[in-house]
Amino acid sequence: MRKYWISAICLLLSTVVVLQGCAAPNLAATSSPVNEAGIAGGGPKEDSIGEAKLSVYMYVTDVRVQNVYYAISRAFEAEYPQIRVELQFPGFQYEEILKVKLATNELPDIFDTHGWAKVRYGKDLEDLRDAPWAGQLTDTIRPAVTDKQGKVYVLPVSEARDGFSYNINVLEKYRIPVPATFDELMAAADIIVKESGGEVVPFFFSGIDSWTIGQYFDYFANAFVGERASGGQQLVTAQDFEWHQWERLAVKWKEMFDKGYINSDVFTAKYSELPKLFAENKVAFSFASPSFADDAYEINPNTRIGIMPVPSMNATGVPAFSGGERNTLGIWKESKYLEEAKLLVNYFARPDNMKQIADVVKIPPGLQGVEPDHEFMPFYRFYSQVPVIPYFDRVYLPNGMWEVMRRLGIELLADEISPAAFDQTMKQEAHRLSK
Repeated sequence: MRKYWISAICLLLSTVVVLQGCAAPNLAATSSPVNEAGIAGGGPKEDSIGEAKLSVYMYVTDVRVQNVYYAISRAFEAEYPQIRVELQFPGFQYEEILKVKLATNELPDIFDTHGWAKVRYGKDLEDLRDAPWAGQLTDTIRPAVTDKQGKVYVLPVSEARDGFSYNINVLEKYRIPVPATFDELMAAADIIVKESGGEVVPFFFSGIDSWTIGQYFDYFANAFVGERASGGQQLVTAQDFEWHQWERLAVKWKEMFDKGYINSDVFTAKYSELPKLFAENKVAFSFASPSFADDAYEINPNTRIGIMPVPSMNATGVPAFSGGERNTLGIWKESKYLEEAKLLVNYFARPDNMKQIADVVKIPPGLQGVEPDHEFMPFYRFYSQVPVIPYFDRVYLPNGMWEVMRRLGIELLADEISPAAFDQTMKQEAHRLSK
């Protein structure tokens, strides 16, 4: 089975060069940019009598993707001239802004729940079970956006099926097969550091965009969930998670840094540097989806990127993706424009519009019947039987723990805390935030 896995991947990689030429165009060069207020479009419109204005907030930071949302919204306005769409992209402060709006009961008409459709925003969202697309939810996204009573909370525009993005050129140069276990991943990192003389960094992380650091802990906490499941044990709450596993992850994290497996400028590096590093074959793995790929291709058309599930923690485990919501459209149930909002959400759910978005974000849509043709679809099809486990923090940790993981990860590399202190702080903070 192992030989088949490797052979199949090799066959898959041979198609990447051909498919790369079909990558989505640079919409940032052809579409109206986002203005300083974060509203997509060429400037304010004059209000018209009887016009409905829909405020739409999205957690989308990539200008290419923002421009696709803009283009779809402008097409919608052309079809429904009585409705104005006011798109806003608050950036990395999105979660904080939405929390304030939630607390003051001033949510946008439509907004991206970004992983929290049920837990955080559920009681404030309109039920979309009667939407024409509701029966098309993928099997992997349905549990994240519906409940046992049948409520459909959001339109899952993009579905997270996250693992690693890897540099095909680097792995081929150093004759490294795609890792399936954590030990294989570390062995690959060691080969890359030693044979490149330190010129190639196995793993890229950013202390500025510290979500990249949170990904490490979230990914491999999920790997422990899979490890328990393979042994017949089910994790129900965070209290069932053996807290010493956080120390185990913290020890490995610090070792990765000390051995030179992580970029030495991690404290000041920015995620925006990743495409250039991939294009220059200076980085082997990213703990993220390949949404940066088009930027890398612009720098070096010969860049080749693959995706893989998160390796298992031991040889008996199974690699898995971390899944759930990526970007969604949910409707505030107290919106003055409920019917207009449903029109817009249904418009985005049209297959051609869902495809446009999927082809630029490089991850699967949350609806069946949509057929993206970007260069990573062969990988997603190849891994179609690999388990998709909901992001650990969204299921098992209280609100606020994502920020805790990110902060502690940085402090650990800076020798401000020990792995044991990391473990203890995680336990204490989870208890505090659960109250």
